[in-house]
Amino acid sequence: MSEMQSVRLDSWIWAVRLFKTRSAAAAACRAGHVRVNGTPAKAGQRIGPDDEIRMRVGGVEKIVVVTRIVGKRVGAGVAAECMIDRSPPPPPKEILASVPRRDRGAGRPTKRERRELDKLRGLGT
Repeated sequence: MSEMQSVRLDSWIWAVRLFKTRSAAAAACRAGHVRVNGTPAKAGQRIGPDDEIRMRVGGVEKIVVVTRIVGKRVGAGVAAECMIDRSPPPPPKEILASVPRRDRGAGRPTKRERRELDKLRGLGT
């Protein structure tokens, strides 16, 4: 069996299970969340071995180096052999838990909520 020399970027990142669907991989490329060797990449860009791919997936930056080209979706064990993961370690859970967040779509704080926040921060009178 002959090895492929290059494959589409969106197809490869979907095949090695970095995205759930190929359309999600293509959308990330269109949005500018994927870079190949430091330059923004389009979904149809051809990639080959030794290319470095940087992407933002779910707010976390992933850095992988291509070691093997695959065209079809493969199992997790084979996918791990197709790349070298050089992603930085995730931040500790204590730091993530300490950042206050409002529910998505909750809008601006009400006057009452703002006063409670000010009191919590020690700014209230």
